[in-house]
Amino acid sequence: MFIQTESTPNPATLKFLPGQTVLEAGTADFPTAEAGEKSPLAKRIFSVSGVTGVFFGNDFVTVTKAEDMQWDHIKPAILGAVMEHYQSGQPVMGADAAAASGHAEHTGEDAEVVNQIKDLLDSRVRPAVAQDGGDITFHGFDRGVVYLHMQGACAGCPSSTLTLKMGIENLLRHYIPEVTEVRPVAV
Repeated sequence: MFIQTESTPNPATLKFLPGQTVLEAGTADFPTAEAGEKSPLAKRIFSVSGVTGVFFGNDFVTVTKAEDMQWDHIKPAILGAVMEHYQSGQPVMGADAAAASGHAEHTGEDAEVVNQIKDLLDSRVRPAVAQDGGDITFHGFDRGVVYLHMQGACAGCPSSTLTLKMGIENLLRHYIPEVTEVRPVAV
């Protein structure tokens, strides 16, 4: 098994490509080791000292490290953990865990606007940020303000504010006049 790695715009996050499907659908975010208990693969990766976050996409695993750790020191152990997992035959997700579709539900008078927001996120934004090892999902819409949840490499990325304001906000405001601002939200 050959696992490729790619850097991301977030220097604390590295993208691992095992060359096979990680999740059939959706994404899975494990911001803590406790959250990672739901996944045999995440649990194995969190066993590496210095790992602070794990995120799964369709064909990649994004790992976030502690600020005081160097990739040269922990990358080989993470590669080993991913390889061991795939050789073990265990599932990526535990029986009681499921991948998330991403977007929060929204009902009410703004349903049509919210559907437009979600469509633009799915068609224009999410594929681009997945290339960088992350995901951005709809969390809410209130009086012109869109609230988005950043995951994987996007969470804590130094360029995430610029991505939100200059990229996503401009895109949404261009296509949907009801949108006035985009803000990040921590879940």
